[in-house]
Amino acid sequence: MSTISPKGTALVIGGSGGIGGVICKVLAGQGWDIALTYLSNVARAEATVKAITDAGGTARAYSLDLADKTAAPALIQAMTAECGALNALVYAAGPLIDLVHLSRTDPDLMERHLLADTMGFFRVAHAALPALRAAGGSVVCCLSAAQFRYAPADGLSVVPKSAVTAVMKGIAKEEGRFGVRANGVATGLIEAGQMDALIASGGIDAAYMEAAARATPLRRVGKPEDIAEAVAFFADSSRSGFVTGQVIAVDGGYSV
Repeated sequence: MSTISPKGTALVIGGSGGIGGVICKVLAGQGWDIALTYLSNVARAEATVKAITDAGGTARAYSLDLADKTAAPALIQAMTAECGALNALVYAAGPLIDLVHLSRTDPDLMERHLLADTMGFFRVAHAALPALRAAGGSVVCCLSAAQFRYAPADGLSVVPKSAVTAVMKGIAKEEGRFGVRANGVATGLIEAGQMDALIASGGIDAAYMEAAARATPLRRVGKPEDIAEAVAFFADSSRSGFVTGQVIAVDGGYSV
């Protein structure tokens, strides 16, 4: 068991991703011990752990397949046994999506995304609640700014993330009596994660990126550090201890 950090342990689901990895590093830099999960990219997870430990922090990586109904409880049991507590749960996962209008979205595909994203979050949050209650911990979900200003062809993200938001708000309402807070960070177009995958697949191009930047009051796309700082604010009860059930859109003003 490691020495408990001043902030405690943050479990970052999807911590091997483009945004999740930066969240891990920012939280570690602010004094959190990090436990992160990965689905298949063990090399990227190990690189994130190494970057944190080389900088003097503490980090561990765990394999997690949220489609496996038994995986989340086993993860929480193993993580708390090794780390001593769970002080913050950050949900930064979600399947890669294609941009496709709802009229052309196969219902089976929508079902798979709902199961992967919404049920994935529910499973891990449900398993984590006893440990979060014991620590008076916090939950932070990465959501989609397109929930608040719908982006055409983004339904495979918006629909599941809207359900994730509903679960988050339910946790905030029901678990506050145990000292557990839950909040969300709605991401705009960020230079990492989904955006990188869409560029690589040809789903979006330079013209799309330029148009997206023009659509925001700040006239730019975001960086993963923008998301990570907002997550860190919500995770830290010394900074946001009287904030729960809220969503902050980190989207350059797109949703205004």
